[in-house]
Amino acid sequence: MFVVVAYDVSTETRAGRRRLRRVAQACKDYGQRVQKSVFECILREADWVKLRHRLMQETALTEDSLRFYFLDEIARTKIEHHGVKCPVDLEGPLIV
Repeated sequence: MFVVVAYDVSTETRAGRRRLRRVAQACKDYGQRVQKSVFECILREADWVKLRHRLMQETALTEDSLRFYFLDEIARTKIEHHGVKCPVDLEGPLIV
């Protein structure tokens, strides 16, 4: 499944800055950053459950916001990107 994760974490406190780092790391573990607080993730069902659980544990929902967008394969082919830092094709060949 293709999921876009967007978040807004309050960083007014030290705990908020720590939450922001943890939320970003959880997203990095499962996807690719495409904006500062937006990640694209190609996930199996089990990985989606783990990521969602981890994000729900890391955020303070009285202060922070999480959004999950589930896109089908047709919508995924219609993504346009302009500007720097072109995203990597996570399903394409990896050359090291």
